[in-house]
Amino acid sequence: MRTARKQTDDGVFPVTGEARAVSLFRLILGFMAVVMLAFVLVEGWRIWRDYRQVFINAENAVSNLSRATAQHAEDAMRQVDAITAALSERLEGDGFALIDRPRLHALLKQQAQIMPQLHGLFVYGADGSWIVTDKDVVPANANNADRDYFIYHRTHADRQVRIGSVVRSRSTGDLIIPISRRLDHPDGSFAGVLLGTIKVDWFVRYYGDFKIDERGALVLAKRDGTILVRRPFVEQVIGRNLSASDIFRKYLPYASEGVVEAVAVVDGTPRLYGFRALSSYPLVVEAGLSRESILAPWRHDMIKSVLVLLLLLIGLSGFGWIVLRQLRERIVIERALHQAHQTLKALALTDSLTGLGNRRRLDAVLEPEIRRARRQGSALALVMLDLDYFKAYNDRYGHPAGDQCLRRFAEVLRQALKRPGDLAVRYGGEEFTLLLPNTDAQGASQIVQEILAMLRRQGMAHAGSPLGQVSASAGIAVGAPTVEAVTPENLMAAADAALYQAKRQGRDRYCLAAGEVGMQQ
Repeated sequence: MRTARKQTDDGVFPVTGEARAVSLFRLILGFMAVVMLAFVLVEGWRIWRDYRQVFINAENAVSNLSRATAQHAEDAMRQVDAITAALSERLEGDGFALIDRPRLHALLKQQAQIMPQLHGLFVYGADGSWIVTDKDVVPANANNADRDYFIYHRTHADRQVRIGSVVRSRSTGDLIIPISRRLDHPDGSFAGVLLGTIKVDWFVRYYGDFKIDERGALVLAKRDGTILVRRPFVEQVIGRNLSASDIFRKYLPYASEGVVEAVAVVDGTPRLYGFRALSSYPLVVEAGLSRESILAPWRHDMIKSVLVLLLLLIGLSGFGWIVLRQLRERIVIERALHQAHQTLKALALTDSLTGLGNRRRLDAVLEPEIRRARRQGSALALVMLDLDYFKAYNDRYGHPAGDQCLRRFAEVLRQALKRPGDLAVRYGGEEFTLLLPNTDAQGASQIVQEILAMLRRQGMAHAGSPLGQVSASAGIAVGAPTVEAVTPENLMAAADAALYQAKRQGRDRYCLAAGEVGMQQ
């Protein structure tokens, strides 16, 4: 058939080389649009992933901050608690009529010098008068009967230490936190109050050493919400009440620690807070990073990425236009197609939630690894892991928290696998699989023990588990393809059976598959 550009007898133009070029032009133009859209989608996904990673890092930071400040506060209170308990026993045992004031003054002064957080130690009589203190000078006619802590102990018979709200010292004028105990006569009647005071400034200086953004906040408050210390320090804020805040209303009644986003009631700043209630004393610490400081680096990177993406799209469009006009450079388009294929293939073999391989990745490599083990005469281990009571975890804490738990467990697996040939995949739901080439039962057991230990050290709270924290069970199957019939199916079946044996034995443990894998049915 001829293809010259002239009309045939029936009035239809035949297909010419130009028409084929136009069709190819449209095809390539459509392909370029799809490629550019793919770049936009992939970059958008990356930006979103970085956004989530920024918050994950911030959550870890505020959680660590709250843990450190809580431990610091608990240690400080426990020291004062211990010294006041010892002093009260001594005072009540010796009797108030036999107090050796000079000797007791020297003892109190020595203790105040030993503990840097102490502002002072005081013993008050039943009428509020100062009996003895660590101070060298006592104000004339000093009497503390009007103090809140004194009134409380005079009207309450309990002997526990009491942490009061911040007051200003009558001896030095400093802001102090009173920690007091009731003193009794042998007949149980009220004898007075033993008081230890902690300097607010001691906490302020400690909080000031943390490297947080200028809009961040560290708070030490009583369990009823009364602020004792806050960074940034503003004296007018001390004593304000946080009981109406989201943390005290919505979270502390149900959890002693956690990470939440909330708007501060003190200054209206949106922050990511880590909070923790002290285990031994009615105190709560909050550590907050402002949302603005968390997002600023990500926003800066995002702007740069968007600009780079725009430049990339512009350059790609120009390059594509050249390719469209000069069909002789088809090789360039083929390379782009190959690269897009490789990218999509990699995405298809990756679990989007955890970043580990997915089940397709395992299916693709398991059979070749068995063949290689057969050629090399080596062993091959397959481990099935399952998070215990994970449905209860999701039901109690919500699916976002469940996703975060899965990501943290995936990070544990990544840290535990040291060799490039080892593979960790998310098999489905809360179930994960490890493929360990050239690994015998002892080696696989060591790796699994390390994983379970690392998971325990994570200390992820799980109120729905008898263990009180997130745990995992594992089943290990080891095959020797040179001496037994090992297939992907019987290897998986053996590991799965061992996993369920670990579940039946109580969870938070692992079991080895019994017998030879090749004989499992």
